Amino acid sequence: MAATASIGVSVKTLFIVLFCVMVAAFAYLFLFGDFFSCFDIHARWYKIMMADFTTCAVVIGVWIAYKESSWIIAFVVIAAMQVLGSFVSLGYILTQFYKLSHEEYLKDPLYFVLARSKNRDVNGGSFVVAARVLFSVLGCLVLGTLIYTIIEELTPSYTKHFNSCSVVFEIDVYILVAIFAVWIAYKESSWKRAFLWIVLLVCLRGVTICVYIVRQLYGLLPQQPASLILFNTNRDIQSSDPRLMEHPDYA
Repeated sequence: MAATASIGVSVKTLFIVLFCVMVAAFAYLFLFGDFFSCFDIHARWYKIMMADFTTCAVVIGVWIAYKESSWIIAFVVIAAMQVLGSFVSLGYILTQFYKLSHEEYLKDPLYFVLARSKNRDVNGGSFVVAARVLFSVLGCLVLGTLIYTIIEELTPSYTKHFNSCSVVFEIDVYILVAIFAVWIAYKESSWKRAFLWIVLLVCLRGVTICVYIVRQLYGLLPQQPASLILFNTNRDIQSSDPRLMEHPDYA
């Protein structure tokens, strides 16, 4: 239990540091940069960064919609995240950490951050199929955008320039990538496999996120809800928490 609690403290500390980095980046942009340059579609790497950001925002947004019992709160948080990115994402995740009880912190803090606070009915079957289609299509779109961006970069006539928002945008995307890296490290039982996925995540970002999620979705049985892909296969937690106890075949 002490080990899981220390992992929770380490992850929370990491997210606090990343949150401070994002605050500093936004402060720099608003004080010394041009916020409206963030919408310059002709900026270098803008298209792929926007595609990666959108992928991260969609995935985290789906999790927030699952996590929140109030659709109003979920809508407000998701809408704010579309504008402020990892600033809101990290703030929301840190809020979930601070809501944990002492017992939850000792047992498995990452599980209880990811899980709903109340056991509600969940959809399997058609919802899992819809999620597979959604993230497969999203992955193809991000891959197409990446290929287009590389071709565009290699075109001699292409005017290459960075704007004042580019660095902040890149920091934002990689902080979101860091969030997913923590999730993958939590989920994977093999550190070698986790390391491989994280390397791919850093290199291909949105493409890797979609591939990883679709792979997890195809590992579910027809009667299982899509939300089970959030968690690792910790049998102690599964046997004691009703949110997973209803699905003993999950692995």
